[in-house]
Parts: sequence; C-alpha cells; structure tokens
Amino acid sequence: MFDAQKVKLGIAPIAWTNDDMPELGRENTFEQCVSEMALAGFNGSEIGNKYPRDLTVLQKALGLRGIQICNAWFSAFLTTKPIEETIKAFIEHRDFLHALGAKMIGVAEQGHSIQGMMDVPVFDKKPIFTDEEWQKLAEGLEKLGDLAAEKGMLVSYHHHMGTGVQTTQEIDRLMDMTDPALVHLLFDSGHLTFSGEDPEAVLRKYVNRVKHVHLKDVRKDVLAKVKSEKMSFLQAVKEGAFTVPGDGMIDFAPLFKILAESGYEGWFVVEAEQDPAKANPLEYAIKARRYIKEKTGL
Repeated sequence: MFDAQKVKLGIAPIAWTNDDMPELGRENTFEQCVSEMALAGFNGSEIGNKYPRDLTVLQKALGLRGIQICNAWFSAFLTTKPIEETIKAFIEHRDFLHALGAKMIGVAEQGHSIQGMMDVPVFDKKPIFTDEEWQKLAEGLEKLGDLAAEKGMLVSYHHHMGTGVQTTQEIDRLMDMTDPALVHLLFDSGHLTFSGEDPEAVLRKYVNRVKHVHLKDVRKDVLAKVKSEKMSFLQAVKEGAFTVPGDGMIDFAPLFKILAESGYEGWFVVEAEQDPAKANPLEYAIKARRYIKEKTGL
C-alpha cells in the first residue's frame, strides 16, 4: 500500500510527557521516552519540552536509538502580535529543526487560542477570526512558507481544537487564501473527528496539500462527556478523549486508502496525548505500531 522508503513512521513525545500539562508524565525522562519509541518500532519523533536544546547532546541520544526528528510544533501569533515577533521566533525554530535534518515545520496559530486554558469550554468558547485577522494569518503564513523554503523546508498548517482554524469551513478558508506552494496542510484525524468534521472528506479534498499526518483516535464516550459537561480541551485530554489509532471511533482504512492512492510521501506520526498514568506510553505505542502495520503494511 505504501513504500516504506517514502512513508516513515514517527510518534510524538506528548504521550510520555504533556507539553501543556507537564504534570502528566513528569516522571518520564527524555531518555526513557526516545528509548521506548525505538523499542515500539518507530524511527521518527517530534520534539517535546524535555528534549535537550544542545544539538550535540540531542543528536547523540537520537542516533543511538535510530530516531530522526521529523517536525516540531510552532506557535504563531500572527492575528494578535506584530508579525516581526512570530518571524523572529520562527527563524530560530526553523534553524534548530534544519540542523537536525527535519524537513517539516508544523505551524498552528495561537492568537485567541483557548486550547491551553483549563477552565474554558472548548466547544462553547472557540475563537472566531475577523476578516482582518484572516488576512494577517494568510499573509503571515505565506511569509513563514518563504522562510522555510530558504532552508529547503515546508510549512504545514496544523488545524487544532480551541483555535481559529478548527472546522472544515475554516480549513477551506485558509486553504483558499494561501498559496499551495507555500502553505501546506498537516492533517490530524483526531482534531477533525473531535470537532465533528468528516476527516475523510477533508483529506480527499486537500490530499495534494497534505505534507504531514498526525494519526490520532478519539474515544466516543469521552467525547460525549466533554460536550455534555462543557469541558475544556485540557480537561478532555486528562479525561482520555484521545487515544492511538485503532483504539477509538475512527475508521482509518479509508484515510490510508486516500493517502496511498495520492502517492503520499512523508511522515505518519502517532500523536495521542493521554495521561501516562492511565495509558502506559510504551504499551500504547506498541498497540499503535501493530495497528499501522496491520492496516498499511508499513
């Protein structure tokens, strides 16, 4: 179904230690995290808050385990702060990733975002951008795309719960307003499903702009509880709304089929933030790896 030389498998460290809630997995070290990634059969990782910033130290630790950095989240504030602030931070982020050999930069706009607010209901208080903010976002992302291209890298936009680009309609608007050569899409099955969108329809529409994929599943019963009890995004994570592919409500078979038929090249990254005290990271990483092998042959 996929060429293992062209599609690689990674996993995010957020299952071991949560960046937004560092108390989740506080006891898990960086070394344990990357060792267990390798043990579970993954050869790629995104970057978490415990990863060393010293390139020599980080590269040695990753090299010992055969782990490659494929991407790292970047928070943009194009709608709420002067663009120069985002550009300065982006260049530093880009250069760090480039030194590690990564080709992708996953960008999410955090202006007005409620994803990191513990007591703000994620469905009721979602931000809505003004026309002026949309223009700032689109133009700013294209500028970031230009900056990424200087290093032979790509920008993929990460639609996300609790932000101004969450729904299908908002993804449509962003894609319409940006140059396909500069702004690509990071497809996240979990965030689309959580939001009530149709991930299959979104993927089919934009598969040629998808350059990075997050494989995330959703527990249907927890999602219902999040809605009925008006939970925040962080409360939903702690409650167990997300899980690894094959363990929730999403049918990944048609998603893999669309990606395979389009000739997708890049990374599949398991990104399922859970409380490690409830969901052992190694156990769930192995579960995810087996499921992906079963469904894709990778």
